Amino acid sequence: MQNENIIKGQGAQRNVTNRFDRYTYEPEDEDFEAVKTSFTEVFPKTIVNQVKSEDLPMEYSMNPYQGCEHGCSYCFARPTHEYWGYSAGIDFERKIMVKKNAPELLEKFFQKRGYRPQPILLSGNTDCYQPAERQFEITRKLLQVCLDYRHPVNILTKNALVLRDIDLLVPMAEQNIVSVSFSIPTINEELRRKMEPRTSSTTNKLKAVKILSENGIPVNVMVAPIIPGLNSDEPLSILKEVSDAGAKSFGYTLVRLNDAVEPVFVNWIENAFPDRAQKVLNLIRSMRGGKLGEKKVFDRQKGEGNIAEMIHNTFKVGRKKFFEGKEFPELSTKNFTGSKDQQLKLFD
Repeated sequence: MQNENIIKGQGAQRNVTNRFDRYTYEPEDEDFEAVKTSFTEVFPKTIVNQVKSEDLPMEYSMNPYQGCEHGCSYCFARPTHEYWGYSAGIDFERKIMVKKNAPELLEKFFQKRGYRPQPILLSGNTDCYQPAERQFEITRKLLQVCLDYRHPVNILTKNALVLRDIDLLVPMAEQNIVSVSFSIPTINEELRRKMEPRTSSTTNKLKAVKILSENGIPVNVMVAPIIPGLNSDEPLSILKEVSDAGAKSFGYTLVRLNDAVEPVFVNWIENAFPDRAQKVLNLIRSMRGGKLGEKKVFDRQKGEGNIAEMIHNTFKVGRKKFFEGKEFPELSTKNFTGSKDQQLKLFD
């Protein structure tokens, strides 16, 4: 059962108050279905961010876009939109900031004297292959810079548009400087259309995993997030499908609804699944000490209680059953010289 008034193709059903705004107002009868996506060019001074969270495995990340059209109500990146003066609700999905100068900034970063290469995550915040990428092709240009400099990059996406750039990914894989992590939280197509309305279909995601794998590009799958009462019965089915498609490894996260993500998700699930909304919310609270969110490092990954433990045990079974003997390669930094020239640097 679904609320007939839900705005299709969007996760957020309304804007939520920006915590940094001194004054707020509630527009009357605003037609959010008529809101069109707008793109604003911004001019950052840097594109590579150092990741300082102790429970995250990467050292660097870069994001060619701020905001994301995919429309996942649970997206942890939503609160970052508030720093730009926007709402974490519909604004996050419809007001997209574009960093056209990202490739030039990345090249300057690689040329820094004394820089020691480490794999960079593309993207750590919003999806680098969201629909805007079809128009702007910033991600493709960033990959070209990485290929030119022989610098390793890990791609994280939930969009099969990544296949467009297979002509770059294949030579990168031959040098062991690229991998792709595909986000697949569900293989139930009806659920996917509600959970992540503007991402690639389940069929196209699995097809992308297969094609990438067949072309020698190592694929990891992120089964994330696990939302009890929605997709928590799927892990074993997902792991079998992606393993059969060629994925070499997987990861997963438990849903957490921090800051402005909470009202966006609560509003979404009450509209998308009114018959089980309270059950799902209570199950999440059971994993989060009575709350819907968790910010403590390491604790935010583990959760607590019987539901969290059941999920962890399910993935342990799935790892043994479908991924035993598979290994995900560590990307190489040995051919990076700080220039497009293949000649190794003699001095720093």
